[in-house]
Parts: sequence; structure tokens; C-alpha cells
Amino acid sequence: MNKAFDDRALLARAEQLAEQLQARRLSLGTAESCTGGWIGKVCTELPGSSRWFLGGILSYSNAAKVRLLLVPEMTLVEQGAVSQMVAEAMAQGALEALGSQVAVAVTGIAGPEGGSADKPVGTVWLAWADHQRVASERFVFAGDRDQIRRQAVAKSLDGLMTFID
Repeated sequence: MNKAFDDRALLARAEQLAEQLQARRLSLGTAESCTGGWIGKVCTELPGSSRWFLGGILSYSNAAKVRLLLVPEMTLVEQGAVSQMVAEAMAQGALEALGSQVAVAVTGIAGPEGGSADKPVGTVWLAWADHQRVASERFVFAGDRDQIRRQAVAKSLDGLMTFID
């Protein structure tokens, strides 16, 4: 396993993020699909995380994305669940649903099945939002399911630190 994405490295990223959030008095919410709540798990590994981590929504199905995060159904139909518009809508939905000041969302294809020519296995969209703006980025990660998910968690935390900086 690449040490940049092992449990220790993910926890170190979460610690850095926690320091940034607390210094700015910001709270975090998550909207996760392919990572299955892993971002929230890494954040809540830290003692005292309840001061800055409000919670997460695990929206694996399209129906959950619509119902829990208010992702427009037509966006899912037209763009697919693994898309920039869906990731951004998920992040904005997490802000509203959880009442946080910042949010991160992840949607992707962790494999080993489910990929296509346009969206191969490893395609992941991440989005970060606050109440004024939203940013997103597409990644195509290599590796098996675990490696893809670990990279998505790491990049979500890295992106959050950049977003709030």
C-alpha cells in the first residue's frame, strides 16, 4: 500500500484539517457515496472532533441523493451520479441538511465493475462548498477498490484544506 494513503497518513491529514477548521471556527459536513462514510470515519477518529465535525450523509443510491441531499433528479438522469453537477449538488445539499459552514462531497466508481469508456473505474468527482461558493475536481485514480477509495478520502481532505485556506 502507498504510505501516502495508509491509515496513519489519512489521520495526519484529518488532524491538519481539524486545526484549520478550529482556527477559523468552521464546522464540517460530508456527503459521501463511493467512500461509504470513510471521510467521516477518519474525522471522528480524532478526539474532540465533535467541536468541528457535525456529521455526514451516506447517499449511495440515486434515490438517497435526491431525498437526503436534494440533488435534482434530472441532473442524475442527464449527467449520471458520477459527475461534476451531482458532486456539487451533494456538497450544497450537505451544507443545508447538516447546517455546517463547509462541506465536502464525493461520488465515484470504485470498481471493480461499473466503469465505462467515459467514466472508467477510478473516476471520482469531489466537491467542496461553503455558503458563498463551490469548487470541484475530477480524478481518475488507479488501483483496486480499497486504493481508489483511500485516494478519494485523502484528496477530499487535501481539497478541504485548500478550499478553506
